[in-house]
Amino acid sequence: MENEKITQTSINDDEEQGLALGEIVTVVMEYRWLIAATTLIAILLSAAYLFISQSNYRADGLIQVEEKGAGAGISSALKDLQPLLSDSTTVAAEQEILVSRLVLGRVIDRLKLDLDVKPLTFPVIGAAISRRYDGNGPRPSLLGMTGYAWGGEILQVDALDVPSVVEDKPLMLVAKEEGKFELLNAEGSLILRGSAGVRERNGPFSIFVARIVANPETRFVLVKRSMESAVGEIRKKLAVKERGKKSGILEVTLTGRDPEKLGIVLDNILNTYVRQNVERRSAEAENTLKFLETQLPGLKREMDAAEVAYNSYRQSRGSLDLSIETQSVLQSVVEVDNQIVALRQERDELRQNFTAEHPRVQAVDSRLERLKERRKEFDVEVSKLPDTQQKVLRLARDVEVSTTLYTNLVNTAQQLKVSKAGTVGDVRIIDSPIVGKNPIGLPPPAIVSIALIIGLLLSALIIWILRSMRVVVENPDVIEGKLGLPVYATIPYSESEIFISKDAEKKGSAPSLLAIAKPEDDAIESIRGLRATIHFALLDAQKSSLLITGSSPGLGKSFVSKNLGVVLAQAGKKVIVIDADLRRGHIHKEFGLKRDHGLSEYIGGRFDMRSIIKTTSVPNLSVITTGQIPPNPSELLMHERLGALFSALEAEFDTLIVDAPPVLAVSDAVVIGRHVGATMLVARAGQHPIAELEQAIKRLRQGGVEVKGFIFNGMDMRRQRYRYGYSGYQYKYSYSQKK
Repeated sequence: MENEKITQTSINDDEEQGLALGEIVTVVMEYRWLIAATTLIAILLSAAYLFISQSNYRADGLIQVEEKGAGAGISSALKDLQPLLSDSTTVAAEQEILVSRLVLGRVIDRLKLDLDVKPLTFPVIGAAISRRYDGNGPRPSLLGMTGYAWGGEILQVDALDVPSVVEDKPLMLVAKEEGKFELLNAEGSLILRGSAGVRERNGPFSIFVARIVANPETRFVLVKRSMESAVGEIRKKLAVKERGKKSGILEVTLTGRDPEKLGIVLDNILNTYVRQNVERRSAEAENTLKFLETQLPGLKREMDAAEVAYNSYRQSRGSLDLSIETQSVLQSVVEVDNQIVALRQERDELRQNFTAEHPRVQAVDSRLERLKERRKEFDVEVSKLPDTQQKVLRLARDVEVSTTLYTNLVNTAQQLKVSKAGTVGDVRIIDSPIVGKNPIGLPPPAIVSIALIIGLLLSALIIWILRSMRVVVENPDVIEGKLGLPVYATIPYSESEIFISKDAEKKGSAPSLLAIAKPEDDAIESIRGLRATIHFALLDAQKSSLLITGSSPGLGKSFVSKNLGVVLAQAGKKVIVIDADLRRGHIHKEFGLKRDHGLSEYIGGRFDMRSIIKTTSVPNLSVITTGQIPPNPSELLMHERLGALFSALEAEFDTLIVDAPPVLAVSDAVVIGRHVGATMLVARAGQHPIAELEQAIKRLRQGGVEVKGFIFNGMDMRRQRYRYGYSGYQYKYSYSQKK
């Protein structure tokens, strides 16, 4: 028993999966033209984009940045001056310098990138047509539109000066005959006229057009950009990033639509950047050299004065020799004095950049204090010497100190000159800019593929929205599940019925009945199935009459009534079809009968029952037409003669089929339903929501009429054939004749 449950559950799951897949296939086939149209539109739009859009190219180059101090390249003799040159090179700082106005501004001025010149092309497609022209000379104007450029135009503007208020605003240059032109402002007013090869001026406006090749009246758009705007445009297309963490290698890329211009611009950017780096390093050495050159003349005078004083004293006193002890003291004093002088110079340089409270300045002051204390100790030793020795020692000390200091500064100045002449920057170009041969971005096949996917997704979204908004009943199972009433027959949509109606309209004749013209049609086969179920619908009823109505017009109730009558008559039943729609009844047309002498005349008392029963070409089938359309159908149907008529007909005919007006439109069906044995509602696939059917049942029940069930009409069986599972199968068996 347990195994049977597991097996049954597995079967149900498989069936649900099949139904889910079948639903997907069904929806796809139902909306196949929407999917195809949406996808085709997406592909066409992608093709149009590929035609209109202009490809982008990329140029790239590599730069190496050496992270080191500015004085790292100076010889060891300048180590004492390294605090003055203590800037350090960092990759982050160099990245900012590379995209700064300092670098980009020079490139803009050199290449005139602040001047934007473009031919005016036809909107949307004009630029694409112009790019694809490869002939000599300008292309003749298309469609007589002389103001646009169609390909082959050349305008070379070497200089354009405008007031600052006009910067970043478009100007219009109109080509004229024989190289002449007119320059207009944004409002179309004339600024100046000129000729190619001549610099033209008009107040603050000045322009030099070197060359112009274009058809007369062709227009060009000129924009003189401000430095800020021009730099901003380059920054949008320029990218700088470090390759690898702390590698010091910068990858510089520039994107744009002109591959020839890209390489030139990026090459100028890199070279300008390297040049400014070298100039910056050379300027540091130049500043230090200027300071030293201002100090050398004063030191030279002090040295000369010290030598003169020393020689004069020795001559006045005769030859004086210093003892070994005095020479040792002299050497120590000279060494300390040289250090004091050097520290004072270093302090003076530091004070140009730092306050007295700066740690580096305080460190120099501390060293100076220690040297001064030591100098005082030497002064005590010197004071113990004889006066002559003290005088000679002091003069000799001045000579030694001034000579040593002067000599050191001269050597330093010479080394700075050599360093300045051979200054090398901290950056260098490793790979010169190269422009890629292939455009960047997605290739055309990928774009078309993406468009195809987007088209499919968009169509799926549209289908989801449409199905979400559509709350109509499309499956008879919904009626049985939500309303609790059986569906006695599901009648498929019949194209033959539509063809018969249209053919009758063309010929101007009465349309034939589908059950007679196409008895093998699937819809008629379904009605034959309904014929069998009517027996069960009328089994508990005391009357053999059947009312067929619907919730709203256009559901096919008349189609069901007349064809059901034919099918029942063909089965040997004596059947009569009553057209009780006294407002729009039309059953008489299909049988080739006249409207008059019908139901309305009988109820009005003008004719008896035998006079209104009309025979048809179908054996055992009779019809009662509507008769003349009365002004008050509802009041007329409430007459007691209607019930008497039905009772008399039930005694003579096996089955009465009454075609009544829609329930929700008028109350006629409620009135008629009280006199019949069973009532059936016709529902049409995709025509109304379930709430409408609920309202129709409620309206009939309030009038005392009980609905037996539904006839589901207009089912699209082409959708059902894509389903899987039991509910999607169709059974069709038709006759064929073989010769």
